[in-house]
Amino acid sequence: MSRPLDVIFAGTPDFAAGSLKALLASRHRVRAVYTQPDRPAGRGRRLTPSPVKALALEHGLAVHQPATLKSAEVQAELASLGADVMVVVAYGLILPAAVLETPRLGCLNVHASLLPRWRGAAPIQRAIEAGDPESGVTIMQMDEGLDTGDMLLVRRTPITATTTGGELHDTLAELGGEALVEALDALAGEGLDASPQPEAGVTYAAKLSKAEAELDFREPADALAARVRAFNPWPVTWCALGDDRLRLLLAEATPPASAEAPQAPGTLLADDGEALRIAVGPAGDQVLRVTRAQLPGGKALPVSELLRARADRFPPGLRLGRHDEEAPA
Repeated sequence: MSRPLDVIFAGTPDFAAGSLKALLASRHRVRAVYTQPDRPAGRGRRLTPSPVKALALEHGLAVHQPATLKSAEVQAELASLGADVMVVVAYGLILPAAVLETPRLGCLNVHASLLPRWRGAAPIQRAIEAGDPESGVTIMQMDEGLDTGDMLLVRRTPITATTTGGELHDTLAELGGEALVEALDALAGEGLDASPQPEAGVTYAAKLSKAEAELDFREPADALAARVRAFNPWPVTWCALGDDRLRLLLAEATPPASAEAPQAPGTLLADDGEALRIAVGPAGDQVLRVTRAQLPGGKALPVSELLRARADRFPPGLRLGRHDEEAPA
């Protein structure tokens, strides 16, 4: 059997921790972990270690938290580790050419999409929002571009009509760890064939913002339902409910009842006891069926429970959201 590889791991959020966990369970040796500096978090705004740092400390690994990898001192320290390969998973810092070229086998990235589709910051959510039928992870040989390197290994998973951003995140975190170990095992042996990314099919996954979480009920039901699922658990879609905000966490597009006439977009239709039914679409002739929601100051609940407790907040005919010139562009 080929010898284990010496690995530098660079990552920050929960998604990256999944790959580190798989790496720690493998035969390969983690020589050091790089992660972003501790950030303020919570109501007290206390400095909080990243999920990757917390996991690394649990396993007694050396942790480095430089603010940048561009300094000669940081680069020299990294080179002194003598790693065979550097693994990068949602690290959050740019790797200069000097760092990319330091390990013997270069730097590998675990990217949460089927490249070249969804390069960039939010590939998980954008895939669901766009209605993609599948997603996956790509193990990529890093270069100086934005997710443009050659592909070494790809693993796929379906996106169903109920998949949320959180569920796909967890699936891909596990799949990414498995694919990473598989790729490292191959590189330690006979190697892997690298495939350049095709020029056709390139898309960019823009970073998520809270501003785009407000729903415009003039959009088609399918698009609204996809965004609700994609933005769960963050930033969570919402609409105006009078002077309050109603957060929408699960929804599906359904046909209107046979006797229902089109209503102004955002109008609450008669509920079915289990869900809020909202008239949507440019002509108000489509239906968004919301099955999980959250009132201000309350918990996220099945709509059936909200209706039993607060049916007064959801009378048929009430119009949700901002209207006409007030609606988000």
